Amino acid sequence: MSTVTVNISFQDSLLNEIDKTAKKRHRSRSEFLREAARLYIQRQQQWEELFQLGNRMAEEKQLTVRDVDDEIKAVRQQKDNPSMRVACDTNVAFLTRFFPT
Repeated sequence: MSTVTVNISFQDSLLNEIDKTAKKRHRSRSEFLREAARLYIQRQQQWEELFQLGNRMAEEKQLTVRDVDDEIKAVRQQKDNPSMRVACDTNVAFLTRFFPT
């Protein structure tokens, strides 16, 4: 596999954090940034697959924004756990992508 050298500009503070983290993990700056880029791309692909699955499920089940809102409210009423509320809020953000208002 061939490699290409690129120039990237970073703020000093971010570059310092990159270097500190790379050093802790016994990696060169280049190795660390390659790994970070791979992980970012992988995570974005996983999210896209998840969004596609959600879209298919919403279509199959003919879900509306109101259906999703009602389910979230029902879960929140059942659970008074703060961590559950964070999970619900995350799901709201996730599902609003499927049902833009």
